[in-house]
Amino acid sequence: MPVFVYSGTNRAGARISGERTAGSKAELQVALRKEQISIQKLSEKGKEFAMPTFGGGKVDTKELAVFTRQFSVMIDAGLPLVQCLEILAGQQENKTFQKILTDVRTSVEGGSTLSAAMRPHNKVFDDLYVNMVEAGETGGILDTILQRLSQYIEKSVKLKRAVQSAMIYPVSVISIAGLVIMGLMWKVVPIFAQLFLGLGVELPMPTRMVMGISNFINSIWGLLIVVGFAGTVFALKTWYTTPQGKLALDTVMLKLPLLGILLRKIAVARFTRTLGTLISSGVPILEGLDITARTSGNAVIERALANVRKSVEAGRTLVDPLKECDVFPGMVTQMIGVGEQTGAMDAMLQKIADFYEDEVDAAVKDLLTAMEPLMIVVLGVAVGGIVISMYLPIFELIAKLGS
Repeated sequence: MPVFVYSGTNRAGARISGERTAGSKAELQVALRKEQISIQKLSEKGKEFAMPTFGGGKVDTKELAVFTRQFSVMIDAGLPLVQCLEILAGQQENKTFQKILTDVRTSVEGGSTLSAAMRPHNKVFDDLYVNMVEAGETGGILDTILQRLSQYIEKSVKLKRAVQSAMIYPVSVISIAGLVIMGLMWKVVPIFAQLFLGLGVELPMPTRMVMGISNFINSIWGLLIVVGFAGTVFALKTWYTTPQGKLALDTVMLKLPLLGILLRKIAVARFTRTLGTLISSGVPILEGLDITARTSGNAVIERALANVRKSVEAGRTLVDPLKECDVFPGMVTQMIGVGEQTGAMDAMLQKIADFYEDEVDAAVKDLLTAMEPLMIVVLGVAVGGIVISMYLPIFELIAKLGS
C-alpha cells in the first residue's frame, strides 16, 4: 500500500503533519476528515514534486450533470447521504470537484443540510441548483429533484452546444480567411509590386487598388487600425460587464436579422425550461422568477422577468405582465395563460421548452445552410480577386510580347 505525506490543522487549529498508509488518496482524505483534520497538503511519498496537472481548476457542466444523475440513482437506491457523497467524491478525476464534494460531505456529516452545505460553493452549485435541492429536502423527494436537475442540466448543455455549433464554424472560417488575406496583402502583394515596378508596365485599375490597400496595411496607418480595432473590442467587452452596456448590447443582438431570431428562441427555451423545472420541484413562483431572471443570460430578458415578478408580487397573474413586456412571442404567453388557468403551469412550460429547443436546432441548421454558400462566395471573390488582380499585368505583358 502507498505511503502518503500530509499536513494540515486539527480541530484546535494547531498545525500537524505526518505519514500514513492508505489504499488511495481519497481513502486517506476521508479518514483524516473523520478525525477532524483540515487537509492543506497531501501527496504520495516520493511524488511530492510531481508535475502539476492542468485543467482541474473548473467544474464542467457535463461533470455536474453526470454527478447529479449518479447522485439521484444512489439516493433512490436507499444509500445514506454521507455515503453517497463520499463515493462520488472518491471517484472524481477533477480534483477541484473532488475537494468541493468532500467539503460538502464534511458539512453534512457535521449536521448541515445538503442545500446549506452546497450554498457556499456557488461557482458549481448555483442558486437554481441549491433551491431545488432545498425544495427536495423539504418535500422528501430529493431523488426526484436530483433526477429533474440532471435532465435540466443535460438539456442546457445540449442547448449550449447548439449555439456553439452555430457560431464556431462561421467565426473560424472568417478568422482563417482574414489571416490568409492579411498574409497576401502583407507579404505576397509587395513582391508583385516590386516586380511590376521593375518591368515598368502600366497597371490596370484592380491591381492599383489592391496595391494601394497593401501599402496602407504595411504603413503605420495599418498598424494603428489594428490597434484601434483591438482597443474597440476590449472597450466593448469592458462595457459589456456593466449593467448599461450589457442591456444595450443585448438589445442590439436581439434585433439582428438572423442571429436575433435565434437568440430570442434560445432565451425563450432557457426561460421556460428553468421556470418549469423550478415550479415542478416546489419552488415558489416569486423565487422561481427571481432565479430565472438571474440565470437567463440576457439583460433584456432579465429586466423583463424582474418587472413580471414585481407585477405578480403585486397580485397580478403571470400572463398579463408577460404580454406587456413585449419580449416573448404571443404563442408562449397564450400557452402560459392556459397553463395558469388549468393549474398545469409546470407541464405547459416544459412543453414550450421542448418546442423551442427543437426550433433552436432547426434554426441553427438553417443558419449554417444559409451562411455556408454565402461565405464561400465572399471568400472566393476576396481571395480570387487579389490573385487575379496581381496576374492581370502579367497577362497584358504576355499579350503585348506575343503581338
